[in-house]
Amino acid sequence: MARSTKPAPVVALPYLRPEALTFLRNLKRHNDRAWFQPRKAVFEAELKEPMLAIIRKVMDAMMDFAPQFVRPAEKCLFRIYRDTRFSSDKRPYKTHVAAWWSHSGLEKTSGAGYYFHVSAQDVTIAAGSYMPEKEQLAQIRHWLLKHHEEFRKLLKKPLVKRTFEEFEGNALTRPPKGFPCEHPGMDLIRCRQWGLAATLPATAALKKDFAATIIRHFRIAAPVVDALNTPIAAAQVPKKRVLFGLH
Repeated sequence: MARSTKPAPVVALPYLRPEALTFLRNLKRHNDRAWFQPRKAVFEAELKEPMLAIIRKVMDAMMDFAPQFVRPAEKCLFRIYRDTRFSSDKRPYKTHVAAWWSHSGLEKTSGAGYYFHVSAQDVTIAAGSYMPEKEQLAQIRHWLLKHHEEFRKLLKKPLVKRTFEEFEGNALTRPPKGFPCEHPGMDLIRCRQWGLAATLPATAALKKDFAATIIRHFRIAAPVVDALNTPIAAAQVPKKRVLFGLH
């Protein structure tokens, strides 16, 4: 009697199939558990596993220009489930799939990092500090007091400007408290977020070179991310304790 053999598991490829975008379009129309649960296996096969494959391929390249961000792929991939505890919007699922790379040692506080998401409408590739905590916000602003010129140069590099959309920082209308009003870097200091973003057609995720596209954007943005993490990382270094006046 011949033994029954299990079929070999399908290895996910580092890009999406058209079925993935179809799933996201349908999820937007039927955002409820009754629709999603019977199709969870489809979600995992068409979106979750390919996303992990994309993340791993991107991670391999990041060893060259952002090794401090390399971590298990599962740690980068966001869950599809929305946190509805404090929201009036009780739809249980996100209508996009996304990944975020945080700097080693800053996983709990975020810092500046790398991000991309795929929805049925578009692909967004971004890098920077988008929701800095109060302390990180102050650290970046104080760093910009002395380094605004070099940071501005990073944002104005021709390759950066060709690759990403115009920088928008969700700025305050007035200088933050305690900062000099007439400072030449005040347009940057007033910002509440700093970074770069590019929007591509959703079909970009279906191309075999999708991971290479993400890598290229991340590599170009790396100096901006490194600059933003400079003051945050410096604040993480424990200060030497002084004992009887001696270090």
